[in-house]
Amino acid sequence: MSNIFPLSLIAATVFVSMSAVAAPPQGYPSDYQSVIDAATKEGKVVVYSTTDIKAAGPLVKGFEATYPGIKVEYNDMNSTELYNRFISEQASGGTSGDVVWSSSMDTGLKLATDYAQEYKSPELAQLPKWAVWNNKAYGTTYEPVVFIYNKRMIPAGDVPDSHAALAKLIASQTDKFKSKVTTYDIEKSGLGFMLSVQDAKADPNYFKTLADVAKGGLAVQSSTGTMMERVSSGENLIGFNILGSYAEARAKTDPSLGIAYPKDYTLVLSRVSFISQQAQHSHAAKLWLDYVLSEKGQSILANQADIPSLRNDIEGKNDIDGLTKMLGNALKPIPVDESLLEYLQPKKRLDYIKQWRTAAGK
Repeated sequence: MSNIFPLSLIAATVFVSMSAVAAPPQGYPSDYQSVIDAATKEGKVVVYSTTDIKAAGPLVKGFEATYPGIKVEYNDMNSTELYNRFISEQASGGTSGDVVWSSSMDTGLKLATDYAQEYKSPELAQLPKWAVWNNKAYGTTYEPVVFIYNKRMIPAGDVPDSHAALAKLIASQTDKFKSKVTTYDIEKSGLGFMLSVQDAKADPNYFKTLADVAKGGLAVQSSTGTMMERVSSGENLIGFNILGSYAEARAKTDPSLGIAYPKDYTLVLSRVSFISQQAQHSHAAKLWLDYVLSEKGQSILANQADIPSLRNDIEGKNDIDGLTKMLGNALKPIPVDESLLEYLQPKKRLDYIKQWRTAAGK
């Protein structure tokens, strides 16, 4: 079920006269003031997102402080719900999100191919080329996919540093790891399905590795939060294909949760965002997208929300530059391009799920 967070729940509403509207950011085109003026008349932007409100809250507050005449209506939902709801609303012609922001890169891009308006952001030059699709869909983050483990129950010397090491550890101790290994249920989680497909593309031995990882039995879940909770409590001992941004945020206050970055390859997810062709608040949507991509917005994501920036000019280590220094060539960013759509074809998707279930023993 989705959660709607109006401005009143995040920050106090500030009313300003048109004369007090913010000026364009430094370096933006001179005619950007007309976008700000039009957005202020619209008065709000509706965001459909898979990024939970706890993580997105600082970004929303920062945006509203920068553009005090514009309210943010933030709708937090899972990737499958977002996809189905947006399509249904577009078909019915009813009100819908102005901006989509999805961690499920493949379904996010699928929506963009059908419903995104073209918009060339002033931030374009600061973004990696792989993160922009036809000036319609934009990658917005740089999030390594990691292993998590229970630090109380897995010795430091046993912590795997590659996918092959993960499989070897579990296959060699099947009694210890029986039903204690967790990952996404790829049939229920769009994100989980996409990450599994990317694993298969990155590793020619993926299904054999998966079969070894599953020898003790997999406990599949539909959300990162559930997997982290189970590993922290000891109900599960280890998890794979976990969003590192959420894991790092939790590990700051959870001494039981350990994180390992695989050194053979580390997939990097970038949350896909686009502006709807039918956006009722299209100017405010442009301001929001530009703010998310800006140095200010990316700094908030990196340093307040623990979501790594896809820029390389952010203070601190939580951006492309910092992660590259840590992981180097192991980083494998998932490009925002048509290759994401291949396994969304119904037959190919069904065949892939069958192959996955066979290897996973499900």
